[in-house]
Amino acid sequence: MAETPTVEAHGVSKRYGAHEAVRSVDLTLEPGECVALVGHNGAGKSSLIKLMLGLTHPTAGSLRVLGEDPAGPGAARVRRQLGFLPENVAFHPGMTGLECLDFYARLKGVPTRGNPGLLERVGLPREAQRRRIGTYSKGMRQRLGLSQALLGEPRLLLLDEPTTGLDPALRQGFYATVRELRDRGATVLLCSHALTELEGQADRVVVMNRGRKVAEGCLETLRRLADLPVRVRVGVTGQEAADLVCDAYAVPRQPGGRAVDLACGQDEKLSLVRHVLGLGVALRDLEVVPPSLDEIYAHFLSREDAACAPS
Repeated sequence: MAETPTVEAHGVSKRYGAHEAVRSVDLTLEPGECVALVGHNGAGKSSLIKLMLGLTHPTAGSLRVLGEDPAGPGAARVRRQLGFLPENVAFHPGMTGLECLDFYARLKGVPTRGNPGLLERVGLPREAQRRRIGTYSKGMRQRLGLSQALLGEPRLLLLDEPTTGLDPALRQGFYATVRELRDRGATVLLCSHALTELEGQADRVVVMNRGRKVAEGCLETLRRLADLPVRVRVGVTGQEAADLVCDAYAVPRQPGGRAVDLACGQDEKLSLVRHVLGLGVALRDLEVVPPSLDEIYAHFLSREDAACAPS
């Protein structure tokens, strides 16, 4: 029997007066997957998360989280199975890190005995746990926020800009934790502007713009839908060979350079390489660079903006 989706949204909209923050969004999140929700400020990401948390009600459409209405009679039961990290975390500066996490554990109804280990897991050692939060750096407060989101082994993690203020080593540790939770069956929803670091981390990407879902799929699916050119950097031996390749593809010559940047369609990479070899030049290197998530995201936003522009 198939598992019940963690989140099911059908035609969900949220209006604040004349402003429609979320517009007819259909979205399904399954157990055991990590989904990246991307979009600029005002795209509707935070509004969608607030709906999942049960903090606001949909203006239209239906929403189920862990099989229930997140703002209905079973809201407390649903929230005990959620973990949430807001974009801007704020904690009482007079509490120590451990006191703060114990406070949130009691609110959530989970044991506090594992909290020192949880704080160490996110990069706050025992000495830092005993310090007052008012002395913490931004990165330390972010790590504390991550620890409270992980309390109670949540089935759904909603993380808004989770790696803000984390150094590269801690970011790697964070994503290792995300993969571990996902592999144990949790659903992870990541909202981030750091699109480059999401590549290889998310199983699926959802692109939002002006409250709408404008694209969805794994990175390879989005690359195919966007149909952006692939960059091929051809390394050759000698200026004469470089000039020959430049002339053959009508690209500007690069004096002193031994690499030529070319572009082709997704399905034309092998044909391009065969053609370059047919020119009789000796290759010393070849690098194929597919469109990045940043480029794909910009493509879908520009396409949507063009479609919405008045004629």
